[in-house]
Amino acid sequence: MPDFVPSVKVREAALNLLKLRGVEIEDIAKLTYFLQAKYIPDLTLEQCVESVQQVLKKREVQNAIITGIELDMLAEKGMLSQPLLEILRSDEGLYGVDEILALSILNLYGSIGYTNYGYIDKLKHGILEQLNDKSTGQVHTFLDDLVGAVAAAASSRIAHRSRIEEDETES
Repeated sequence: MPDFVPSVKVREAALNLLKLRGVEIEDIAKLTYFLQAKYIPDLTLEQCVESVQQVLKKREVQNAIITGIELDMLAEKGMLSQPLLEILRSDEGLYGVDEILALSILNLYGSIGYTNYGYIDKLKHGILEQLNDKSTGQVHTFLDDLVGAVAAAASSRIAHRSRIEEDETES
């Protein structure tokens, strides 16, 4: 038996978990578009979808998504011990591990990603508003931060690529 899980299985698991929790790639791309459209006037949603897909190909991103969503689901089922169970169910403000896991995604894409993540995390735009709705009974303590981080990373990726294209045009 191999001492690793094949990448295709990890990627499929991460994408399936996102879908299971009601998050589509286009939802994340809409956040990415929201973050970058005012800086890149000809940006399209299709470019944002492509950028999100590229971010989601990274194994570190997939691992973070799987870990966070699994913890959210365990909390929903009451399968964690106290006080962690109540901390996750209430998405306690002083619990920062969910943000730390999200920051592991941003480490891959530079400081612009951090700025965008902080902005979108506070604003709770788009799908993030739905994921933060505690009245549904679902726990998304990790998922909302992970979705925001993927969008911010995709946004950073677009910003960097746009700059490269500008530099190439000027030279």
